[in-house]
Amino acid sequence: MDIFLIFIASFCLLTGFVCCIIPGVPGLPFAYLAMIILQVTERVQFSVAQMLIWLCLVIVVQIIDYLTPMWGTRRWGGSKAGIWGSMIGTLAGVILFPPWGIVIGPFVGAFIGEIINKRSFEKATRAGYGALIGFIAGTALKLVVCGVLIFYFVKALIV
Repeated sequence: MDIFLIFIASFCLLTGFVCCIIPGVPGLPFAYLAMIILQVTERVQFSVAQMLIWLCLVIVVQIIDYLTPMWGTRRWGGSKAGIWGSMIGTLAGVILFPPWGIVIGPFVGAFIGEIINKRSFEKATRAGYGALIGFIAGTALKLVVCGVLIFYFVKALIV
């Protein structure tokens, strides 16, 4: 039974890692689910403190990931229209133009939002870059945390 659970947990972990790249898909919770499944086996026992710290980390990073494109847009001079545009562009990019829409959606959305708000081409471009940088930063943070979970997963199985 442990082998089956380890296989399922491994699948959840790899799915979580891949899903960290896709906006709106909760990749980190999949990775955390892998740790819970691994905990159920007789082979691995994480401490309660480890599980709680990882849970808090996953929750905080998921929240930060949803906010970073907006922060990036605002930081680079975007208005509320640019922030809304970056959110809409991210979703539209994922749905309409995968896989490249994931990357260009926040930029195009923020840019269009700023143009609709009658901002200059330069300011709209800066807001678009901010959204893109925010999206990349959020994705990188998710991948780092997922990498940490993968490290502890593999370490627990090896030891």
